[in-house]
Amino acid sequence: VQLQASGGGLVQAGDSLRLSCAASGRTFITYVVGWFRQAPGKEREFVSAISRSAGNTDYADSVKGRFTISRDNAKSTVYLQMNNLKPEDTAVYYCVADPYRSSRLDDRRPFLYWGQGTLVTVSS
Repeated sequence: VQLQASGGGLVQAGDSLRLSCAASGRTFITYVVGWFRQAPGKEREFVSAISRSAGNTDYADSVKGRFTISRDNAKSTVYLQMNNLKPEDTAVYYCVADPYRSSRLDDRRPFLYWGQGTLVTVSS
């Protein structure tokens, strides 16, 4: 599968932004998909994931209540709605996909497929 992320940009603290990630290749619904991010000088970290039918979602504590992940299987796209953005959300955001991951979202192994990143910069 190929993953193409978009929607990054420069915003001010408190603003909102929606990231999109379009997938091609195998049937999108067979994948658990999600988002990671990497801030300058920091390790890549998990942000959010969503199960195949969108019945389960998972979030990092740092984004709970502010970010919402969703997916449109008909469009083979996963979204990340980011509200009340903070300067510490500044990072390159990567979409990920894995056809073997459990829909319980309790699997901590690395995701199999990674897209290119999209940069989100939040100014204070």
